[in-house]
Amino acid sequence: MFDNSDNNTARLIDARGQVAFGLFPGSVAHINGREADYRTPMGRPASRLARHFNYKQFQYFGVISDDLLAGCALADTAWMGIAFFYLFEPATGRLVEHTWRSPLSRALRMSASPVEGESVFQQQGVDIRMGYQPHDGGLRKTLSVTLPSLTLQAQMDESAAYEPMSICTRTGVNGWVYANKVAGVDVSGTLQRDGGTVSLGDLNACGHHDFSAGYMRRETFWNWACLSGHAGAHRLGLNLSCGVNETSFTENCLWLDDRLIKVDTTVFDYQRDNLLAPWQVRSNDGQVALTFEPLGNHREHLNLGLFATNFNQLFGRFTGEIRLADGETLAVRNLFGFVEEQYAKW
Repeated sequence: MFDNSDNNTARLIDARGQVAFGLFPGSVAHINGREADYRTPMGRPASRLARHFNYKQFQYFGVISDDLLAGCALADTAWMGIAFFYLFEPATGRLVEHTWRSPLSRALRMSASPVEGESVFQQQGVDIRMGYQPHDGGLRKTLSVTLPSLTLQAQMDESAAYEPMSICTRTGVNGWVYANKVAGVDVSGTLQRDGGTVSLGDLNACGHHDFSAGYMRRETFWNWACLSGHAGAHRLGLNLSCGVNETSFTENCLWLDDRLIKVDTTVFDYQRDNLLAPWQVRSNDGQVALTFEPLGNHREHLNLGLFATNFNQLFGRFTGEIRLADGETLAVRNLFGFVEEQYAKW
């Protein structure tokens, strides 16, 4: 039984190298994944090289509003460190996007904790930082992006009452993934570009955050959907996936204000040859029935043989219904968010 009563000392891997699996009541403070008893598929202790190159980490911070959407990711695959950042303006269709790569992840340093520390990518005038720290009994997560053309400073504060999605599941015969997901949290901060400053708070921006780490499958494919915004008097967040974190447990959930509500397995119905056509996203328990209309796509495509990625993160609007257990139905009308189609060989 995993005791997460003190998040300041909780560790995912115990002294024997065993991994805690399941849904946790709060964020696990220390993802000491490299201390895991990692084995080969035949049960022997993995080599030092396998332990290093098979361990993966990625963190994502999304900002969502009617006027501006932003996405920023840091990914350490050991073979390659990757950072991307984009801004999209729905009213004009203007998209600014950047991708940077660092062989052997030399330009990247990742925090091993979703509640304290900082992840940093620095390369030729680019400085991206994701920070984690306690704040007023809860947590503060920050994003700082400094480029020659713009500066973004954003933060989301999780209150002491906020319930994150905190989960660890098996992957294959010898792996596991810890994921910490947050959505439906207000975002504040500023964007400076083109000689002007935009207040994210004035835009009523909400955010999504993803902290994931572990020994993932060598070849991985998933779909994912997220929205953050306001539905009536409520802050609403949604996190759904298919293809990862589905052994015994799932990460599928929604947030109504600070309260997490579990959601069943999810179906993504879309055209793989035309990703910009509408997507249908629905859960098998009937809680979620949404249509997603893409407005654009941030794509990462790279094939180096041993390492490959075919990644599409689409941004656009969700419309449909979310049905709660008490019989209440929330109408979703043009709330912005993201969907993904991702293949990785890493």
